[in-house]
Amino acid sequence: MDKPAQKIIPIYTSKGDVEAFLSYPYIFNRTGDWIGWVTPKREVYSVLGYYVGYITDDPRILRKRATSTLKPRLTPPPRPERIRLPASVPLAPMMSELTYSLVDVLMEEAERLHTVETGEFRQDLD
Repeated sequence: MDKPAQKIIPIYTSKGDVEAFLSYPYIFNRTGDWIGWVTPKREVYSVLGYYVGYITDDPRILRKRATSTLKPRLTPPPRPERIRLPASVPLAPMMSELTYSLVDVLMEEAERLHTVETGEFRQDLD
């Protein structure tokens, strides 16, 4: 008996574009490649275990522009299989304006969420 399919949630940018998908706890890009994961506290980490930001109810991935404390690097979960993305997604909900102290990661710092293949040889940005 097949296990039920995991719910796939689109993650939007502040402009309302879908740039990622959440199949808990994994985050995938628009081509179905693994780019990050979410903790039970809604913190988002890259495939290499670096803190990226947090996921909101919208859902968006945000982070504070000035981080006063650096979060420790975590061990990523086992690499998931690629997912089959939905053929269509709902329109984005109305997004609240962001204050200057917050950054929309998928719009302004998308390089923080990269695939394992591109991340292995890329210099860490932190």
